[in-house]
Amino acid sequence: MAWLEVFRTAARLGSFTAAGERLGFTQSAISRQISTLEAEFGAPLFDRLARGVRLTEHGRTLLPHAEALLERLDGTRRDLAALTELNLGRLRVGAFDSANAALVPDALAAFRAAHPLVGVSLTEGLSSALLDRLRDGAIDLALVSAYPEHPYDTELFDLRPLVDDPVLVALPPDHALAGRASVQLAELAGEHWIAASRRAESTLLAACVRSGFRPRIEYEVAGWPAKLGLVAVGLGVTLIPALAARAARPDVALVPLHPDDTPVRLVRTATLRDRSVPPAVTAFLGHLAAAAEPTARG
Repeated sequence: MAWLEVFRTAARLGSFTAAGERLGFTQSAISRQISTLEAEFGAPLFDRLARGVRLTEHGRTLLPHAEALLERLDGTRRDLAALTELNLGRLRVGAFDSANAALVPDALAAFRAAHPLVGVSLTEGLSSALLDRLRDGAIDLALVSAYPEHPYDTELFDLRPLVDDPVLVALPPDHALAGRASVQLAELAGEHWIAASRRAESTLLAACVRSGFRPRIEYEVAGWPAKLGLVAVGLGVTLIPALAARAARPDVALVPLHPDDTPVRLVRTATLRDRSVPPAVTAFLGHLAAAAEPTARG
């Protein structure tokens, strides 16, 4: 490609000397490079005249091809630079549901404001499923949650701490414990509970079992808006991660659990280990860290 640039410049200027001055080479260096190119194609490309040079028939045929190839190379360079400068490219994020309540939207809004030309997609799912999608190349970055006793595969994935996500109890606003600084789970043993499954061990309510009682699950609903809607009208109480609580409705009282009872989820960012991280992901991680600060401050 460097030879083609020398050829194009000499053709445009009609002089090896002028081409050398333009490109920063001596006249003899330009002449040698043109000779090498002519040997490569097996035909003379220039007639050497007493004053300057002139394209041969072979040279005139080569010129538009050389210009097209060099323009294609320039376009490739521009596209690669745009990826680095985030004027092009894509960001494919996967996150679990409570992270999508406020944390991820806040980070995405800041990212889009800073880099409006980058295409963005968001996938929601369970952490294990998101890691499968990351492994398969369907997403570039996963936000996952885990408890200390259930770590993920760190040989395949590069898992980095983002924020610890304590669990709160959501109470009706007129509940007797709504104004407390903290609540012990044992104090809620007689309540009606709202959960995503009647099998407490598969939900956040596993903390109740660890505290010595089996919660009486009255309503089984999956989404946080439905759970908090039931809490708001006094039909029960539920546990909610602090990340989801950032988007909670105002007519629900959120009370911290006593430190002895508080299950804390470890929220991590995941990328594939030993793979280069796209520039868009690197930039988005900074916005995620900023968006996570309110939860980190508690």
